[in-house]
Formats: sequence, C-alpha cells, structure tokens
Amino acid sequence: MESLLVANRGEIAVRIIRTAREMGIRTIAVYSEIDRGSRHTALADESWNIGGASAADSYLNAERVLQVAAEASAAAIHPGYGFLSENADFARAAVEAGLIWVGPPPAAIETMGDKISSRIAAAAAGVAGVPGTDQPVTDAEEVISFAAEHGYPLALKASYGGGGKGMRVVQADDEVAAALEAASREAQAYFGRPEMYIERYLERPRHIEAQVMFDTHRNGFFLGERDCSSQRRNQKLIEEAPATGLSDDLRGAIGEAALAVGEACGYVGAGTVEFLLEPDGDFYFLEMNTRLQVEHPVTEMVTGLDLVRLQLEVAMGAELELWDVAVNGHAIEMRVNAEDPSLDFQPSPGRITQYREPGGVGVRVDSGVEAGSTVSPYYDNLAAKLVVWAPTRDFAIAKALRAVADFEIGGIPTTLSAHSVLLDHELFRRGEHYTKFVEDLIDFSGIGADDGPALPEDEATTLRQATVEVGGRRYDVKMWFPEGQLTGTAPRRRPPHLERAKASGDDGGLVTAPMQGTIVKVTVKAGDQVKSGDTICILEAMKMENEIKSPADGDVIDLRVQAGDSVGAGEVLAVVRG
Repeated sequence: MESLLVANRGEIAVRIIRTAREMGIRTIAVYSEIDRGSRHTALADESWNIGGASAADSYLNAERVLQVAAEASAAAIHPGYGFLSENADFARAAVEAGLIWVGPPPAAIETMGDKISSRIAAAAAGVAGVPGTDQPVTDAEEVISFAAEHGYPLALKASYGGGGKGMRVVQADDEVAAALEAASREAQAYFGRPEMYIERYLERPRHIEAQVMFDTHRNGFFLGERDCSSQRRNQKLIEEAPATGLSDDLRGAIGEAALAVGEACGYVGAGTVEFLLEPDGDFYFLEMNTRLQVEHPVTEMVTGLDLVRLQLEVAMGAELELWDVAVNGHAIEMRVNAEDPSLDFQPSPGRITQYREPGGVGVRVDSGVEAGSTVSPYYDNLAAKLVVWAPTRDFAIAKALRAVADFEIGGIPTTLSAHSVLLDHELFRRGEHYTKFVEDLIDFSGIGADDGPALPEDEATTLRQATVEVGGRRYDVKMWFPEGQLTGTAPRRRPPHLERAKASGDDGGLVTAPMQGTIVKVTVKAGDQVKSGDTICILEAMKMENEIKSPADGDVIDLRVQAGDSVGAGEVLAVVRG
C-alpha cells in the first residue's frame, strides 16, 4: 500500500494520517469548504476539496470522494468512523474501483448495519439480543401492541443507526406517537434511513463492548472489553478498559460471544460488538459497529497495540498473530465535546480562542483542533479525546482528574467541566455506574459557565483571485482571506444573538436559536398559550435534535419559523408575552 485516502475529518483523520505516515504510506486528506484550514489537511501529504459545508455536499458525497481517489492515485481508502464508514454501497464501489478498502467486506457491513438483520445473525450464532422486534415498525399502534405483551419502558431505535442517534425511550402509550415520529426523523437526518424497531428498555444495565480483530486468514482475536456506561442522550461521555468488576468467566463469555458474532457475518478487520450487561450477570447483544470506534484508544493504551496499523496490515493481507495479547493497567477516555453541561449538554459550536493540552506520563490527547479552530454546527461536536493510563483504576481516575484540570479550552463551553464531576462521583469511583446514572443522579446546573459564550461559528471570509509563481511558473489561484486582512483592519463584530436580540426588543419573552441549525418541527401556533418550559419548536444542529422551550408563561404573540427553515445563532424564533 503506497498511498491512503482518509475519507474523514477531525481527530480521527489526524489519528489515521499519523499511523500511515509512520508506515511510510503517502496520505491524502479530503476537506469541505469550511474545513480548508483544518488540522488534518495540514498533516496529510496532499489535501483535496470535496465540496460544500454540509456533510451531504462533501464527506457523504461518495462519488466525489472516489473521484478524488482516482485523481490522487490513491491505492486505498480508510473511512474512519461516521460518514461513509458503514456504507456498504460505498465500500463496494471502492473495491470495484480497484481500491483497497480498509474495513470489513460490504456484505458484513450490510448484515450488521441493519440492526434488525444483525439481531437475527447474532441469534443464529447463539448470542441472544435484548428482547425486541425482528421487523421494522411503521406506526404507533404496533409499538403499543408490543408494549401490551412485554410492558414498558421500551426503546425505539433506528434500524440503520447507532451511537444513540435516532433513539427514544417511551414509558406509556401516550408517549409513543411523538417519540416514534422524532426518532424516525432523526434517523432519516443522520443515517438517511427512517426505519425503526423496538427493544425492551433495560433500566440499569452497563454498556460493555468487545474489541475484535479478524484477518483474511480466518483468524479472529478478542482484544479485551471496554465499559462505556457513562452516557448522556444515549451517547458516551467516558469509556474505560478493562471493565471493572468482571469475573474471568464473564469476560471470557463476552469475548467468545463477540467472536461468534464476527464469524457469523464473515468479518474482516477491526470491529466492536456491543452488549448490555444486567446486574445479575446476564448480557445481551446490542449491535456490532463495523468500523473503528471513537473509544479505541483505551484498548490501545492497555494492550500496547496500534489498531489503525493492524487495520492497514489486514487490508494488505497480513496474517496476524495476536494470540497472547495481555491487558496491562487501566485506561480512561473522556470525550471533550463542544457542549454546555449546564444546559442539558446543548451543542455549543463556535471558535476556540484558547487551547492547551495536558501532558505527563500516561496522558494522550487525540484532537483535530487548536487555538483558532472552529467547531462547526455542520458536523459532530467532538473536539478532542483525553486518554489516560495508570497501573490501577484508582490511579487512572486521579490522573484523569488532574489532566482534565490541566486541559484549557476557551471560547466555547465543553464537557471538560462535566468530566471533573463524573470522575469524582462515588458511583463511578466504585464502578457501580450504569447507562442512565448521569441523567438520573447528577445535576450540572451552573457547571461550565467559566468556559465562556460561544463566538460566531464562522468568521467572514472573502474569496480573492491572485497570481503566484512556484518554481518560476505562473499560476492563477483562488485564495480565502479573513475579512479585514487585505486592508490590515480586523472586522469588529458583535455576536449575532446580541445584534438580533437588540433589534427585536429584548423583553425577556424572546425565544431565540441557541445555535445555527434547521427547524424540523414547530409545536405551537401564533396565539397559543404556553407555560415556561413548554416546547416551542425542535431545532436540529450538529446532528442532534434540541427542544427549544418557552422562557416564560404567556401567549405566543409572534411565531417566525416553520418546519424546514434554516436559522442562525441568536435568531428570534418566537415571542412569548404574559
């Protein structure tokens, strides 16, 4: 493999590029218009523009990615995670184009990418899933009928989803219709498919996942498990390896089950099989992620393996010998997301004004940002991953708390402030946390205020034509300049929400957009009476749905949006007056 195109962005693109360079492989980055100055583009040997700001116009544009692969003479494609990584059609197209696909066979992606077919495949391999349906549900009555037999609570989940996206938990019949509509809409927006299925919702499970690696010589290896039970919005905040409190027999059973699932679908490469573990020791198959996981660094820290290198070696046909991999010490990963914990982890896109990573023995940071970087509302809001290793779990927690305190990010709220609370929580310290403990037990009110308000998500730029000489040859090029740079005067701009609030008359009843996004649903009409906390509309941003609520009791005297509208940060959506 002489050259590798990384079909991704952010920290995972940086991560893959670094290993490829160590292996002497020429790296090719792709980027959208707003990512033109991103870290991954600077690290790669060459970088190619693939389209506009939205993911659909760039990172999800399979045709353009393959076009660049051909023009750049790429030998292989690594999809990272998200975007096209679990798209079987893209994998198949890459192979048909003569490229080495760094991932599992398209057929395995298809089997495990559909959560219903994956449940069927796992059951055929003798691995039981959470009780649920094996066919998509199409209306609320089907859910209510299932509940009559199995009881509440139930989880409505995207058939082609993962990572907590397109999922809602319902507790009663009257919640079903709205939850099914919202989950299906989010699944369509995030995965391009709206199909849903039902599972019995387990109320206090742990989320345990197994890292597996298969080569092309039919060898399969279990590389240990991770605990991912610290979550919010059904998405992970903290992951650790190994999972605390597991007996050798239980750990072995989880590993055997994971390998059986992989073998059942003809898996090749790195994959993660996820389970829900009940307090009594029973565990159920949840899903298989047919890609590298966000939390793969904790496995690397305790095994000493480079999983990206192994992926590339497998793609080149190497036979692996990982029969005696030992797990040493304990590792913890903290996802540093651009979110405000004090506002129910509301996304907080904007420009990072200050950035300083922690260091020291056993501290690792995987990041795609730096001072001056912008966390865009168009993509996932993961800014960095802070990973620590120590000989024991208690030492790892102490190191994690120190590293969190040393990590400085200014300009936007982040989850760093939440990690300082979570790591020190007695339930987490005892290893007794479960998937809902963050939402059940922890109040983040007031947390994160010191991170400061988000700045405008994108400084104004101007496209200019210029003539340059390289090696004596004349080239006419287009270049982007920050406004004011050409005249020597930096623009003075007030945050949009301040300008718009002033223009609209800030009487305390304004309902404003907390970030740039798209209105996907409006739940009131002009003239309706609402109470403080009632939902006015639902805003989709950073691939998450956010309920925009009334700030006061009163009448909706002005409603300025409808479903489908694109809005900017601070834009007035409605006015409520008592």
